[in-house]
Amino acid sequence: MKTSTLKIAAPNGPALHTHRWLPEGDPRATLLIVHGMAEHGGRYARFAKLLTDAGIAVYALDLPGHGRTSSPTDLGHFANRNGWSVALGAIHAVHSSIAERDGKRPLFILGHSMGSFLVQHYLVEHGNKLDGAILSATNGDLGLLRAIGLALIRAEALIFGRRHRSALAEAMTFKEFNKKFKPNRTEFDWLSRDDAEVDKYIADPLCGFRCTTGLWIDLLKASARLTDIARLSRIPKTLPVLLIAGSVDPASNGATGPKVLEQAYRAAGLKDVTVSIYDGARHELLNETCRNAVMEELSEWIGAHL
Repeated sequence: MKTSTLKIAAPNGPALHTHRWLPEGDPRATLLIVHGMAEHGGRYARFAKLLTDAGIAVYALDLPGHGRTSSPTDLGHFANRNGWSVALGAIHAVHSSIAERDGKRPLFILGHSMGSFLVQHYLVEHGNKLDGAILSATNGDLGLLRAIGLALIRAEALIFGRRHRSALAEAMTFKEFNKKFKPNRTEFDWLSRDDAEVDKYIADPLCGFRCTTGLWIDLLKASARLTDIARLSRIPKTLPVLLIAGSVDPASNGATGPKVLEQAYRAAGLKDVTVSIYDGARHELLNETCRNAVMEELSEWIGAHL
């Protein structure tokens, strides 16, 4: 595996720090990874090793406000205005750069958690330029949490500003998620059953930080129409989609969230939609105790759609 990093110009904001892993020979396909909230693209190196061994090139950007794309003061903040569009623009900038570099090679996209919500939106606008999509720890309906949380965080932003790091949002989400796994060893037990992986996340200075009210508002607003059939009908009907989740992941509501999304995609006319649920697994399937099975499934799924 050949490892490198790139700086890719973004339409708004700083250059995008992008991790690249290439196989020794000519790649037969490419995967673009969009990471989740309060993490970064470099955490996907282990998965990239398996894929490059299978002849698949891998790119993973650090989103705005994350990883090495972000300055310390901007960590956890997409943008002062239109943050969701800024994040989508970042994904498109990296996608376009890959297309220029790799020509007509098949291109797949994987979004994890918050990244999966970004990819859900991205498929509506650019699904015709992709050969398949994987949505990890995703959801089609955030329920009452979305509307209530949005109202409360908007009020918080009115008082403290969009750059305020929201303890309220953290309490309603991550801390609430963690309560499901009492007695808790750490504040991030909900991520994985593998203690070593949780400890690595905690020790990483570019993980686990508190995000701003602005980012949370961007996310919750964007999640209002995830299953809107009129929107989803713009996704190519032949685009293959794989939805994966842990059966006890509180962010996806176990299998419920992915299955809601599957039903919406099928109602919109998509022909190739698969849901795969891992029994007993939590939020980060690629860092779970079942990660080898997960990685093999994803590699085989990509291979089957070339």
